[in-house]
Amino acid sequence: MNIAKTKNAPETSPTQNRPPVVVVLGHVDHGKSSLLEAIREDFKITSKESGGITQHIGAYVVEVLAEPKSAEALREGGQRFITFLDTPGHEAFSALRSRGAKVADVAVLVVAADEGIRAQTKEAIEVIKKSGIPFIVALNKIDKPGADAERIKRELSQHEVFVETMGGQVPCVETSATTKQGIPQLLEMIFLVAEVAGVQGDPQKPASGVVIEVFLDPQRGPAATLLVREGTLRVGDIVGTKSSWGKIKILEDFQAIQLEGAGPGMPTRAIGFESAPGVGEEFAVFKNEDMAKIRVAPLEAKKIQQVLEVPEGKRVLNVILKADVAGSLEALENLFLSLPHQEVILRIVEGSIGEISEKDVRLAQGTKAKIFGFRTKVSRTSQDFANREGISVETFDVIYDLIQRVRQLLEQSVEPEAAEHEIGSLKVLAVFFTEKNRQIVGGRVAEGEARKGASIEVIRQDVSVGKGKAANLQKDKKDAPVVGKGEECGILYEGEVRVEAGDTLTFYGK
Repeated sequence: MNIAKTKNAPETSPTQNRPPVVVVLGHVDHGKSSLLEAIREDFKITSKESGGITQHIGAYVVEVLAEPKSAEALREGGQRFITFLDTPGHEAFSALRSRGAKVADVAVLVVAADEGIRAQTKEAIEVIKKSGIPFIVALNKIDKPGADAERIKRELSQHEVFVETMGGQVPCVETSATTKQGIPQLLEMIFLVAEVAGVQGDPQKPASGVVIEVFLDPQRGPAATLLVREGTLRVGDIVGTKSSWGKIKILEDFQAIQLEGAGPGMPTRAIGFESAPGVGEEFAVFKNEDMAKIRVAPLEAKKIQQVLEVPEGKRVLNVILKADVAGSLEALENLFLSLPHQEVILRIVEGSIGEISEKDVRLAQGTKAKIFGFRTKVSRTSQDFANREGISVETFDVIYDLIQRVRQLLEQSVEPEAAEHEIGSLKVLAVFFTEKNRQIVGGRVAEGEARKGASIEVIRQDVSVGKGKAANLQKDKKDAPVVGKGEECGILYEGEVRVEAGDTLTFYGK
């Protein structure tokens, strides 16, 4: 049975072995993602992951056929499944890595055989030890020049990780994502460790498990990826967590194929929650809505306290943070609040998932906040509204860029207010659109730079005729914060005076 092509999750008998849930940990660039990609190529696997740096926990279900691969073996239950939780390697996501270990049955510690122990390897070892789950060491990149398995094993022993060949009890498999060496042995070792650990589940119990991811579907509302630990979750079940409840309308696998049910050890995307539950929260099935609602705890008091409490005499940088999924949001909130700056308080006025909306812009107006979006969009009406009101809205796809921008703003907050000075000038080549006090003009930067948000003085025949503001800039039909000398751009200009072709726009900034 291929779970990617059926409407039902794998069936098991009461208290029998279920798919083990495996978390993959290790230092960034040590080959976690490439190892999983190699498994995907050789085995039947469904996946949901983010491009580039994996930004939130993804779920992978691998089908491994038992030997011999015959019709008789399949009829006798030769199919076996492994559920992988892929946790991000970036330091900002240590909380997610820790949570991943807490919900898993088995951990795989990936260490590059040509590099050895690194900072996040040490952190992963601590996470595994605290969770108390059994684990396997995968010495990856064993095919690389300079790979030295024995040296890595000795390094591991210095951190109290003793592999079997060194007299310990931790299994160790040498792997290569490039040559596929050791991958079948790694999967077989996972089954063996899970069997020894007694990983079992009862599909006939009421379903319970953990929320491993949350996002907002624009058409269908809150969508939660649920990992079923016990029982079978079915369409129509009433579920509750400590922060939300709902009646399951749709269950899907990670290829968006609808399921009738998901059994022990299986991840499924559930539609039907009244509001977005929290990542890491436990869920359970209840007999009726009233019982589910009782479990939900009020959370508003904590949010209001965060908005209102500001120490007297401190400078404050207010931020509204929107993210694609709850896992990214939580990690970013933790990282924001840990940024060191003694003279400025970074206050997250609001943190939520989904598109940046007009509601967010209005909140930014009242709190004088800057809006940051991480892997999320801004509706056109919201962007136009923000431009008119002078509200800063910035979106990022790479976490490093977002954090760097926040650091820059913190540093600017402690600098003394500086008078505006001339930063560049632009020759207006054409006027494309005019409406009330707004125009779209095109031109070429003659000196310095044109900057979004900068003040503008309109010069006509060497005479100043009025002032305005650069609400937005576009270069090559894409939004741009800055356009340099010699480059052409479009400007959304706001001001009382009408700009004409041939005018010079002088930009002023701090």
